[in-house]
Amino acid sequence: MKESLHCRITKERLDKLRLYAVKKQKTMTQVISDFIDNLPDDVEDKRLEVDKMIQK
Repeated sequence: MKESLHCRITKERLDKLRLYAVKKQKTMTQVISDFIDNLPDDVEDKRLEVDKMIQK
C-alpha cells in the first residue's frame, strides 16, 4: 500500500521539478522517489538513535 506525501514548496521549485521530470521523461513522483532511494541507508539508523535519545 502506498502513502501520500503533501508538502508546500515555492512555485519556482515546483516549476523546476516539473521541468526536470519532463526532461528525464519521468513523473514527479518518480523523480522524488529516485531521490529518496538514493539517500544513504544509515538515515534510518540515525533516526532510531535520535528517537532513543528523545525517549530518555
